Amino acid sequence: MSTVSDIGSLSSETEYEVPVSRASAPSQLRITDLRIANLVGVPFRSTIVRIDTNQGISGYGEVRDQASANYVLALKSRLVGRNPCDVDAIFRSIKQFGGHGRRGGGVSAVEMALMDLAGKAYGVPAYQLAGGKHRSEVMCYADTPGGADPHRTAAKLRSRLDAGYKMLKVDVGVDLLWDIPGTLIAPPYAREAALTMHPFTGQQITPAGIEYLVDYVRVLRDEVGYAVPLAMDHFGHIPLESCIRIAQAFEQFNLAWLEDMIPWQYTAQWKRLTNATTTPTCTGEDIYLAENFRPLIEEAAVSVIHPDPATSGGILETKRLGDYAWEHGIPMALHLAASPVATMACVHLAAATENFIGLEHHAADVEGWSELVTGLSNPIIQDGFIQVPDSPGLGFGDINEEAMRGHLDSADPVFFAETSHWDAERSMDRVWG
Repeated sequence: MSTVSDIGSLSSETEYEVPVSRASAPSQLRITDLRIANLVGVPFRSTIVRIDTNQGISGYGEVRDQASANYVLALKSRLVGRNPCDVDAIFRSIKQFGGHGRRGGGVSAVEMALMDLAGKAYGVPAYQLAGGKHRSEVMCYADTPGGADPHRTAAKLRSRLDAGYKMLKVDVGVDLLWDIPGTLIAPPYAREAALTMHPFTGQQITPAGIEYLVDYVRVLRDEVGYAVPLAMDHFGHIPLESCIRIAQAFEQFNLAWLEDMIPWQYTAQWKRLTNATTTPTCTGEDIYLAENFRPLIEEAAVSVIHPDPATSGGILETKRLGDYAWEHGIPMALHLAASPVATMACVHLAAATENFIGLEHHAADVEGWSELVTGLSNPIIQDGFIQVPDSPGLGFGDINEEAMRGHLDSADPVFFAETSHWDAERSMDRVWG
C-alpha cells in the first residue's frame, strides 16, 4: 500500500492510501508457453487458448467455433519470449497467418489472450486498453434455429423473450421450401450445393415460395410483436434476384436486418440488394481484418456490419473496424458462437465501441454455460444484458476446469496438455522483399 498526498479542494496536509499492485512488472513480462483445451457444446466445438508468462499470470482467448486448433498452435514459436503487453506489435507480426472464415481464429484468439494478459499486468479491464467504455452493459441478442413449423419456432422465440432477451434472431430460408412443390426452381444437384457460392447454384424462389416465407414470418411476428428487434439469417444459397424479392416481401415485418444473404465478397451485389429494399442488410462474420471491410463500408453496401471478433482479428482490430464504420454512419453488431471466454472479449470490445448495437448469443439453451468461468454473475446474461466488468483483463476470475472438462471433445480430448512439439515450428515469415 502506497501513501499519496491529496491535491485539490482538500488540505495539502491530507493523505490517503492508494493500492498499488506489486503482482506484475509489465516491462519484464514474457510469454513462456501456449496451451489449448478442445471443447464441444459451448455451444459448438471450440478451442480455449491459454498463454502463460514468467510472472505466473495467464491470459485466455478462444478459437472460433469449429475452427482447427492448429491455427493457434502454429503461432506458439512466434510468441514465446515476447512481452504480451506489446499487443499491437505482436498482432502485426502474426496477422499474416490468419485468413477469412475459420482461418482467422488463431490470430484472433491470441489477440484476446494478449489483451487479457496486458489488462492483468496493468490492473485494468480490457476496455480501458481499447480506449475506455461507452456503456456499462452490453445487450445480447438470442439466436434461434428455425424449424418447419412456424408455430413451434414462434414459441421458441417467445421463450427467449420470457427469459429477458430484448432482441432476437431466427433462421428462415429456402430449406423450408425443398419439399413444397412449386416454391423453388432448382437443378437436381442444388440441394447438396453447400460449397457452391450463391450466384452459381441455379436456384430461384418462385412467387409461391415468397408467399410461403411471408406467411411463416407473419406467424413469428404475430407471436413476438412488432416492437422487438427481430433479425433473420441462413436464407440459403440463392442468387441476388431472389434475395431482393425476399427482402422486399419482408419489408412489412420491420426486421432488424437480413444477414448473409449473399457472399460478403460481392460488394456490388450487396449494394444492389441494400438499395433495392428498406429492410436493413447485414454481413461480415467471415471477414478477417478491418481493411477487408472497407469496400462494404465505403460503398454503403450494407446497413449493418457484423464482424465476429474470433475471426476478424480480436478486440483492437475489430475496434478499429467499428470506428471506421462509425465514420461512415454504419452501426456494428457482433457475431459470436462461443464460450464465456470469447464472449467476455466481445463485451469489452462492445463497451469500447460507440456504434455497437448488439452481441449475438448462441448458447441460450446450453445448460451450465455461465459456469464455464468464475468471478462473474450467474447467469452471466441477465435480463438480456451482460454487465461490463471492471476486473482486470477480460474480467472473469479464471476458467472453471471441472465445468470445462465436462465439455471435452471426445474426438480430441486435449485439456491444456504440454505443446512442446510446436516449439520448433519455423518459417521465413517476412512478407516483403
